[in-house]
Amino acid sequence: MPVLRTIGYEQATSAAVLGELKRAGVELLVDTRAVAASRRPGFSKRQLAAGLDETGIAYIHLRALGTPKEGRDAARKGDLDTLWRIYEQHIATPPAQEQLDELTALVKSGREVCLLCFERDVGHCHRKRIAEIVSERTGVKVENLVPKLF
Repeated sequence: MPVLRTIGYEQATSAAVLGELKRAGVELLVDTRAVAASRRPGFSKRQLAAGLDETGIAYIHLRALGTPKEGRDAARKGDLDTLWRIYEQHIATPPAQEQLDELTALVKSGREVCLLCFERDVGHCHRKRIAEIVSERTGVKVENLVPKLF
């Protein structure tokens, strides 16, 4: 049975993240950021997709699974209660549900999938909730990858 993995790139280089994905046998990276842009080299959408392509890993951006701006602001302030409240409302919207269905189908296909977002600590990131929902739907185990620090 496949394992659904998650990874955050905070405090890691692109090479460290790509290496960890390769080591774990990831076949498809699912970008769960609402905004797939980053000031960190190698993590903006085009750069990330190109780096993944070079390592043989496919890329898809499921934008509707990202955290709304208000939730991201709450997370930056360390207000996790507000983050989770906002994200629960967001994940129930039709666009988010459609992309959850798409993600669930990808996981059910047997591909080795990994969810990406910024936060290193999965406990502070919405990708944890996405993984919980997909695990409930499919029965897959969830594994959180942690790349080496730079």
